[in-house]
Amino acid sequence: MYEAYWGLQEKPFENTPDPRFLYQSGGGAVAYRLLHYALENNRGAALLTGDSGCGKTLVTRALIQDLDPAKTEIALLTNPRWTPEEFISEILYELGHEEELTERAQIVHRLHEVLYENFEAGKNTLVLIDEGQLMKDPAVLEELRLLLNYQLNDAFLVTLLLVGQPGLGQQIRDFPPLDQRVVTRGHLKPLSVEEVRKYIEHRLKIAGRTESIFTEGAIELVDQYAEGIPRKVNNICDVALVVGFSRKLKHIDADWVKRLIQAEGGNGP
Repeated sequence: MYEAYWGLQEKPFENTPDPRFLYQSGGGAVAYRLLHYALENNRGAALLTGDSGCGKTLVTRALIQDLDPAKTEIALLTNPRWTPEEFISEILYELGHEEELTERAQIVHRLHEVLYENFEAGKNTLVLIDEGQLMKDPAVLEELRLLLNYQLNDAFLVTLLLVGQPGLGQQIRDFPPLDQRVVTRGHLKPLSVEEVRKYIEHRLKIAGRTESIFTEGAIELVDQYAEGIPRKVNNICDVALVVGFSRKLKHIDADWVKRLIQAEGGNGP
């Protein structure tokens, strides 16, 4: 709708996990490298936490994209409200095995076979659990611990990546048998005002524009409104580009961002 007016090839502020738009701030870049090392080198368990809207899903999709698809099998679990047996069955299903197994011993045995088959084929197996804070059953946490027992003398047969809101970190700490097996931990924090500026510039550049659209004053107000949360930055910047297009503005300045913020409270621009 507004792309051509602003000299863009696509919308820059979509809230979708497109790895091309990943902006790695200082702390976020360190967390990314540590997590990537753990996954690529099959180090056991890794943990990524952060407040809602800070980009956890985007980071995990970028991590997955960076892994060699010819050497990696991935089970992506996004709604972790299972019983222990459902958890194991879901991993098998995500790895492409749809056998109707009902007995726990059968499920466990088949999972071990699948993990070993992947290893023999030169493939790592990654189990990625998103929204991990929804795991409330201690028995499922125990199942995660047991999952990491699938290993040879010198190699894990599975790598586990737990992703969720900050409460997940506490859940893991409260369960020492699993906590002790987490080798890498990353935490995504809200962006600083300088990082918000670079974040906006990065997304505009990926979308096809190198010249600034937002003034410094506008960026400061965006940061105050969004509290450094990338999802909220995306929301207000997208609306600003729509309004700027409709009003034929050359730039988005602080006055217009202020109006948009006021509109959020019911007072139109």
